[in-house]
Amino acid sequence: MWIYLFLGAIQGIFEWFPISSEGIVALSSQFLLKDVNPIDIALFLHLGTAFAVLIYFREDWKEVFLLKNYKLIRFLTISTLISLAVGYPFYKLIEGMIIGNSLLLIMGFGLLFTAYFQKTNKTFKIGFDKLAVICGFLQGLAVIPGLSRSGSTIFGLSLGKSSPSEMLKVSYMMSLPVILASSFYLFLSNPLFIIEGWPSLISSFLVGIVSLRFLMNLAKKIDFFKFALIFSLLCFLGALLGFIV
Repeated sequence: MWIYLFLGAIQGIFEWFPISSEGIVALSSQFLLKDVNPIDIALFLHLGTAFAVLIYFREDWKEVFLLKNYKLIRFLTISTLISLAVGYPFYKLIEGMIIGNSLLLIMGFGLLFTAYFQKTNKTFKIGFDKLAVICGFLQGLAVIPGLSRSGSTIFGLSLGKSSPSEMLKVSYMMSLPVILASSFYLFLSNPLFIIEGWPSLISSFLVGIVSLRFLMNLAKKIDFFKFALIFSLLCFLGALLGFIV
């Protein structure tokens, strides 16, 4: 039980940072748990932080459920369908594998570009639907351990005309439908695994909502150029630690 609580806490802390919580949890579970697919436990723990997203952005979700925000509904629908179409084949391909942390280097450079776009106020003329496709594609690729979901989607959103706070909100909100779908798939595949791992959902939710609140408050207080730059440096640090370990 304590191992699951520990893994959930790791997920709750690192989900919002671009250093691949999935990669960290999968790597940790390899050493701490036996007879459990590390990719599955990493995906399962996202369910706890998904509930944190639901609670923290409850007013925005209320607009979605009541069909009052058509633009956001359309974005979430398109990005979710693309994410599932891209993510499932990669999940089956890498099932049982742990991919190297070199992917964090890619995200580090991507977030450097994000910082540059924010500093120079440059945006691309990308249509809203195309932006949803790009972000959905990047989120689907993030099933690969080492490729940060939050970092890749924030980079994708930075290509449009969203404000920094809007980028963070949409990046985190777009994770919920995909996580619910993947959790349902895992439950059908291995119901016993879900029953045994439920304590991790509590810790990932509680730690996740506290760390999410901290991060969102931090983003409001500092220039988003610095925010993206810090994210980029975290990616490089995560990659370096991965190579050392």
